[in-house]
Amino acid sequence: MPRRRSPLPASASAVVRTALALGLTATVAAAAPRLLQEPPAAEAPADEVPADGEAAEGPELEIAQVIPVEQTVDDDKIAARITALLTTYDYIKNPGVTSEGGVVKLTGTTDVSAHKDLARDWAKRVEGVFGVQNDIVVDRSFNAQRAWTQVRSSVQTLWEDFLEQSPLLLVALVALLLTGVLAKIARFIFSRTPGYGKLRSSLQDLLEQFLVVGVWVLGVLIAATVAFPGVTPGSLIATLGLGGVAIGFAFKDVFENFLAGIFILWKFPFDRGDFIECGEVKGKIQQITIRNTLVRQPDGVLVVIPNADLFKNPVEVLTNWKSRRVTITCGVAYGEDVDASREVIHQAVAGCETVESRKPIEIFADEFADSSVNFKISWWADPTPLGERQSRDQVVSAVKRALDDAGIEIPFPQRTLWFKETLNLSNRDDDGGSNGDGTSNGG
Repeated sequence: MPRRRSPLPASASAVVRTALALGLTATVAAAAPRLLQEPPAAEAPADEVPADGEAAEGPELEIAQVIPVEQTVDDDKIAARITALLTTYDYIKNPGVTSEGGVVKLTGTTDVSAHKDLARDWAKRVEGVFGVQNDIVVDRSFNAQRAWTQVRSSVQTLWEDFLEQSPLLLVALVALLLTGVLAKIARFIFSRTPGYGKLRSSLQDLLEQFLVVGVWVLGVLIAATVAFPGVTPGSLIATLGLGGVAIGFAFKDVFENFLAGIFILWKFPFDRGDFIECGEVKGKIQQITIRNTLVRQPDGVLVVIPNADLFKNPVEVLTNWKSRRVTITCGVAYGEDVDASREVIHQAVAGCETVESRKPIEIFADEFADSSVNFKISWWADPTPLGERQSRDQVVSAVKRALDDAGIEIPFPQRTLWFKETLNLSNRDDDGGSNGDGTSNGG
């Protein structure tokens, strides 16, 4: 059959196809907003899924793919690993370990609660474990064997730690020995510095003690840092600072004496070798330390006085001056000449070697006593207790001899009695007879 030819020419057909394409494009563009505003179509039920080859109404549906999950936790390996840990270190008796889906259950007994916690921590760190149920029982009943085992274990641990730290402890001990040597060297060098001899002996002691304490503090810090690597000088000083308040209250008297000793050594009117009198204590200072002062009494007894007592109480320094005034009392009879007696006493005192010749001798008529006129005799002598006693002995002896040589009486105590009536007095001889004055002898 012959093919029918289009009534339109080829150029007209091309124009028609172009027009149809443009119209179709315009129609789709106009309908697009309405299609976007319409709600999405509901998912079609499974039994309404269109058959193959049929076009489904509405937008295409995306079906999620189900992926099967395979369990990767091996409970047997987890239980075996934890059991091996518990049996290796023998912290848990009769250990039991079960694992279900990564959840571990621990059973057994132990003597120490810390071992129970340790077993739990070990189980948590095993790979694949999601949780731990710790049913380990802590046995707190007394058992001699268990106690001995624990003591032995503790001692063994201490010994092992000691052996491990022994090299460091040895180095720390050497550091302390070197510190002692350096302290002595520092004291020797300080004692040879210019101007050292011009300082008071107590001030020399104070500066030397400060120097030695400073060297020892530095040496102890170095030794502690070496022996215990975790300890630093900063942490040690911080610890001492925190405990300083408590230590201050606990050792209040010690710190009080310590500060008083510093003030006494730094600048005080007495020094080593001086004679002092504080309360009932009188003697020579032998040594002044940071905490107390040692005083040797004339009878040889050593008295230790806390520095706080010397700092707070009155102290008589007998040897603060190169000489000391001594005073005695001497009486002459009422019938003697006062001026002549004073001159004789003055010459006697001035002739004594123990009397300070460059200082005045004072002799004053002081009072009318019961049987004599008393003189106060004062002079200056050596300030030490021995020098005072020697001078007193020499002056008293010289005055007695001078008054005797001058015929001046030193009366003993006596009284004069006056009676209103005349009394008849008689002397009785040995046989009780009367005397020749008319009085009877009472025979």
